[in-house]
Amino acid sequence: MCGLFGIFGVKEAANYTYFGLYSLQHRGQESAGIAVYDGKKIREWKNLGLVSEVFNEEILKELPGEVAIGHVRYSTTGSSILQNAQPFCVNFAKKTIAIAHNGNLVNAYQIRCELEEDGHIFQTTMDSEVIVHLIAKNLKKGLVEAITEVMKRVRGAYSILLLYEDNLIAFRDPWGFRPLALGMLNGGYVIASETCAFDLIGAQYLRDVKPGEILIISKDGPKSYYPFKGKKTKFQRSYCIFEFIYFARPDSYIFSKNVYPIRKNLGKNLYKECPLEADFVMPFPDSGNYAAIGYSQASGLPLEFAMIRNHYVGRTFIQPSQKIRDISVKMKLNPVKEILRDKEVVIIDDSLVRGTTSKNRLKSIKEAGAKRIHFLLSCPPIKYPCFFGIDFPSSAELIAGRHSVEEIRKYLDIDTLYYLSIEGLLDAVGDLRDKVCLACFTGEYPVEVDFSFRKDIAEV
Repeated sequence: MCGLFGIFGVKEAANYTYFGLYSLQHRGQESAGIAVYDGKKIREWKNLGLVSEVFNEEILKELPGEVAIGHVRYSTTGSSILQNAQPFCVNFAKKTIAIAHNGNLVNAYQIRCELEEDGHIFQTTMDSEVIVHLIAKNLKKGLVEAITEVMKRVRGAYSILLLYEDNLIAFRDPWGFRPLALGMLNGGYVIASETCAFDLIGAQYLRDVKPGEILIISKDGPKSYYPFKGKKTKFQRSYCIFEFIYFARPDSYIFSKNVYPIRKNLGKNLYKECPLEADFVMPFPDSGNYAAIGYSQASGLPLEFAMIRNHYVGRTFIQPSQKIRDISVKMKLNPVKEILRDKEVVIIDDSLVRGTTSKNRLKSIKEAGAKRIHFLLSCPPIKYPCFFGIDFPSSAELIAGRHSVEEIRKYLDIDTLYYLSIEGLLDAVGDLRDKVCLACFTGEYPVEVDFSFRKDIAEV
């Protein structure tokens, strides 16, 4: 997961980065950070918490400069501690590099062991630090050559921003797992995980940073390098399908596609595959909202928001009694009893991972008086873990990895359970159908995985 934002050649770069990260807050809520080149050195500030909690006006004033990168973190590799917050800065040979990384490397553990044997000392448990050490090791060959060496060695998902003196550098894995977009603002340039960050600050979206591209923005303007161009490679475009299903904001363009209509298409295809008669369609907000719109429009059934989300709920700590834990679950979503009483409802959500949260939500719908419940999911059963940046656990923890659809329906205690087919999913993304990663559904990973980098799932 995680969100990246970079800016070059714009005054008050830290302030723009703050707003860019604010737009990308949905991509990570554990920590936030900004690094700025002030003309002489790189200054940074980062902490655990939301963007609005980590920064204030006084802190941003201490980050002057026209070149900056920022990061919001959702940890998938490395624990959620301040030491692992990004951007991550490394000093060597009187130089400083700041890095911000979105994605997961699948051979980081192996490379880290090799580097440690060569005397490299690591400060964090993040896979991102491997990239910095590899760059430092090869920098004497030149910046482009050093990054090229990184791209030859590491495998997996990486959309990366680097701050190196007054240069803003972006590069992306040749499979293209995670999104990264380029824009223009006031004669300068901006780079972000999603284009919704451009909309807030008034930047113009130009294009995506291409898979396998190294983009260096300096005072001479942007320049692109393609280390793998013209070489015989086996890189298959593997855009993360879950960016469309759930993760990206619906107003964003990712992989050059607007997310909103794709989510509606998922709902329309759900109706084609599973047409039902009911009193109305409703989403589990906010994850099911746009697929529910698509189902409603395709079916002609009314759309109701019969479950209300509390947008001001933070994380709840583990409570000592079951009664208090039940209250914590209800804090986020509450059913509207008057609408649900004696009704047959079609409920749309994006996915089912472990199943415990959905079971509690469906139980509350039944307790509110619904007489029949049909639960439809806008993606196929998630049976396999993701190693590329979406925090899906081992197959043993995935409910669809160990139970049939009928067994899950009985566990959820509902009348109907239906998952969108893989074909229905691919139809919704149109001409990207041959360029998306489906590994969490099929178990066919586009990149060979070194399972030692995740010892908790090494048995998979």
